[in-house]
Amino acid sequence: MMGDMVTGPLPYEPPEPSTDPSPVPGPSGPQRPQNRTAIAAAALVVIGAIGGGALGAEAILSRTPAPTPAAITRSTSTSAAAQAQTPSSATAIYQQASPGVVTITTQVGGRFGRSGEGTGSGIVLNTNGDILTNAHVVASANTIQISFKDGRTLPATLVNSNTSADLAVVRVSAAASSLHPLIMGNSDTVQVGDQVYAIGAPFGLPESMTAGIVSGLNRHNAASGLSGLIQTDAPINPGNSGGALLNTQGQVIGINDSIESPIAGNVGIGFAIPINVVKQMLSSLEGAPNQ
Repeated sequence: MMGDMVTGPLPYEPPEPSTDPSPVPGPSGPQRPQNRTAIAAAALVVIGAIGGGALGAEAILSRTPAPTPAAITRSTSTSAAAQAQTPSSATAIYQQASPGVVTITTQVGGRFGRSGEGTGSGIVLNTNGDILTNAHVVASANTIQISFKDGRTLPATLVNSNTSADLAVVRVSAAASSLHPLIMGNSDTVQVGDQVYAIGAPFGLPESMTAGIVSGLNRHNAASGLSGLIQTDAPINPGNSGGALLNTQGQVIGINDSIESPIAGNVGIGFAIPINVVKQMLSSLEGAPNQ
């Protein structure tokens, strides 16, 4: 309606007589005062309509959120969602990998008939019951016990150990369906700055998870004599040895081996044996014992 009022000509002069042969009957005589009144009213209506339209548009604009704040709101929400995914991702990695990380407890004979106890970690290699760990975790052990996340504790026997590489495989007898082998990644693709997670049993606390980054590659640890190691700042403590160093896909990229520190504890540098080195030795480690 408003469009018709604006675009139609205003009848400032009386309309010419209709040529319709059958005009609609109406009052006789000119109706100028009424027409002028109608003209004035129509003009007011037009003005009012235009003014009302402007005011209406202004009111609508005042109620419409400005585009910039809306964009900022969406950006903030996206950023918050991305931040919220970080702990969920770490949680998912833990839930996926922790059933495949075990705690290893050993009884070691000592002097004068005394015995000591050692604690380390290991990872499930396959459904045959093979478990990978560090050689120093099971060195000189009289008995080896494997504790799983579900509460089971089973005895294990040493399959093979390579002390120069600080790697060993022990074996348990368990149903294949109860074992959860971890997925091995590719340590050759690891880069400094990559996010990593360590799962093990520091100080005997099973299935503990810590997080950090890859701090360096191809490192040498003078204490162990090993070279080509992955350096990480993920906290590693006594008991983490033999446990898994994982990437953000939950794949094993290293076997946590040792920590170089001026004091006891995790104030130092953690080292892990690259999993590609382990892969090259698995066939011999899963073979007959050979000290």
